[in-house]
This record gives sequence, C-alpha cells and structure tokens, in this order.
Amino acid sequence: MSGHGSPTLSIDGSGLTVAIVAGLWHTEISDGLIAGARRTLEASGATIVEYRVPGSFELPVAAKAALDAGADAVVALGVIIRGGTPHFEYVSAAATDGLTRVALDTGKPVGFGVLTLDDEAQGIDRAGLPGSREDKGAEAAEAALATARVLAEIRA
Repeated sequence: MSGHGSPTLSIDGSGLTVAIVAGLWHTEISDGLIAGARRTLEASGATIVEYRVPGSFELPVAAKAALDAGADAVVALGVIIRGGTPHFEYVSAAATDGLTRVALDTGKPVGFGVLTLDDEAQGIDRAGLPGSREDKGAEAAEAALATARVLAEIRA
C-alpha cells in the first residue's frame, strides 16, 4: 500500500482556519475523505470551513479563493477514476499543477488529497471508511496543518 511508512502527525491547529475544498464526484469516497479531514482538523482545534465544487478540475480556483479570503491552509479533496479516454490524465494534471501553483502563489499550504485511481475499489480502500486501509483525507489535513506550522516557524 502506498501509505506504508507515512508519518503520524499530531499538530496543534488552534488559531488556524483551514478550508476543506472537495469535489462532488464519487460521493461515497469523497464523503469519507471529508470525514477524515474533519476528524483530524477538529482534533487539532482548527476552525474549519467547507466548500464543495463540481469536480477536481475546479479545486484550484476554489482553494485559491479560500486562501485569499483568509484561510491559513486548504485541504483539497477529490476523486478521479481512470476511464477509457485521456480525460483522466488531463484532469489529474490540471488539479495537481493547479493546486501546486495555488500553494506557491499564496505562500500557504494546500494538503493534497486528490485520489487518482484505476477503479472505485482503490478509492474505498483509501477513503477512511470502515474497512479502509488508509485515510487520505486525514493525511491531507495533517499535511496542511504541519506545513502551516513549519511556515509560521520559518517566517518568525
């Protein structure tokens, strides 16, 4: 599994506002990702705002707007499942490149929780649902919180 060897982070999020920006595609998986991110952010003490966008392609613009509106970090969550056309590659690249650009342009962290999958079963296994082997929503939230704290330390 790709999560083998991943760090376990426990970050104090008090005083931070973190936006969860999530796509609407593949509801069971995306709702699991959101629940995992929420659990992590709530446990950290962060203030949470949540926005839903149609799909992963729309994540970068909404993430940028949330950061420009004052969020300290974003957790971007989406589900892209490979199909029979090149659409998968275009959307995956656009979401990844766009979210990277948002982080660099704003100087604020974007926790990357966009799943790029061959099939729905892979997403269910990573969505933090009962029986899932991984919780990528929680991991993306941990990454956003940890990076926000590191950036604050660097800037201090």
